This record gives sequence, C-alpha cells and structure tokens, in this order.
Amino acid sequence: MAEVTAAQVKQLRERTGAGMMDCKKALLQCDCDVEKACDFLREKGLAAAAKKEGRVAAEGTVESYIHGGGRIGVLLEVNCETDFVSRGDEFRTLVRDIGLHIAAANPQYMNKEDVPAEVLQHEKDILKAQALNEGKPEKIIQKMVEGRIEKFYKEVCLMEQTFVKDPDKSVRDLVLDKIAKIGERIVIRRFTRYELGEGIEKRQEDFAADVMKEINR
Repeated sequence: MAEVTAAQVKQLRERTGAGMMDCKKALLQCDCDVEKACDFLREKGLAAAAKKEGRVAAEGTVESYIHGGGRIGVLLEVNCETDFVSRGDEFRTLVRDIGLHIAAANPQYMNKEDVPAEVLQHEKDILKAQALNEGKPEKIIQKMVEGRIEKFYKEVCLMEQTFVKDPDKSVRDLVLDKIAKIGERIVIRRFTRYELGEGIEKRQEDFAADVMKEINR
C-alpha cells in the first residue's frame, strides 16, 4: 500500500474542505489516488465544508474564557449559520476549546494574510541573518528562510497553530472537522487576549504550561 504524504493530504483538503484525518483515511482507502479520494469523501458527505465557504455565518456567540483565577482572559466571537447550532453542545464546546487554546498559545494574528508586511519583512531579515551566521550557502538561504517563515506562521497565527489539546491537528483542522460534523459554516471572526500585568515589568511565569496542567486534570 502506498504511503500517504503531507502534500497529498493538503491537496485533498484544499479541494474538498474535509478534515485532515478524513483526508488521510480517504487516501489510504483509495491507494493515494487524489481523484478517487475526492469522490470517496463526497460519497461519505465529508466534502461539504468547501461548499459552505460562500454561505453567510451571522449567528454564533461572543464567549469569554478566564484562566488562573483571572490571570488570563480571552474574548472571542465565533460565527455559524443558525441560532439552533449556536446553542448546541458541539458548537459551544468548540468555542470554549478555541478560547482555551488562545489563552495557552497566545496567537498574535488570525491568518497568515493578517501578518503586517513590515512584521513579515523584519522576520525574514532576521532569519536571513541567522542563516548567513550559520555559514549556509547563499543559494539555499532563500529556501531556508521560506521554510522558517512557515514555522513562524505556525507560532503566531491562530489558524496555523497546533491545537493544544491535540498535537495531530491545527486549529484550522479543528474548525474544518466541526464544519463537516455540524453541517454549517463556522468562522472564528475575532479574538482578544488579556494577560494580567501585560506590559509591566514583573516576574515571568509559564502561563502556557499552567493552562496545559488544567487541561490534563
């Protein structure tokens, strides 16, 4: 049996909008044939997420998540298509999980496209200087910088970050999986994260580790 590659999973997800694990299973089932895997997902009703992109998601909820006795607070808006779904346990659990993730991972932006051009260029300049200091050949530095920028996105962009409760999926995967399950478009519209004393010089604490302790109780 052929081995499923990350590139094949990415291609299938972009074409169908199905969740990462569903795409892997479909590719395994179809011997890594992307066309057959597309048909397989459609037959199973798992390719519906992509079709929902143009639909209006104006319902949903504004939710707060407070951690550590008021040490970290998150306020976020997550939208769906109907009030019925917004009141359901599946949607509510998703919103709370996203709030918990934001508290732990401290994303700075929603998507790659939201990173300001000057911030991105500054990061590229630093990465290029690092590669030069490492003695890397000029001809491969650009590719190295591109690879490290993708890592940078995964550190600062919410939708690219690894979900704190499941290291095998990103926040984007989490949302896509829920879209496939619920059957409605779901959008994380905006969020704000507050940290007590932020900007004031004080003793540093590992709040992310503290949040993870709470998850694993």
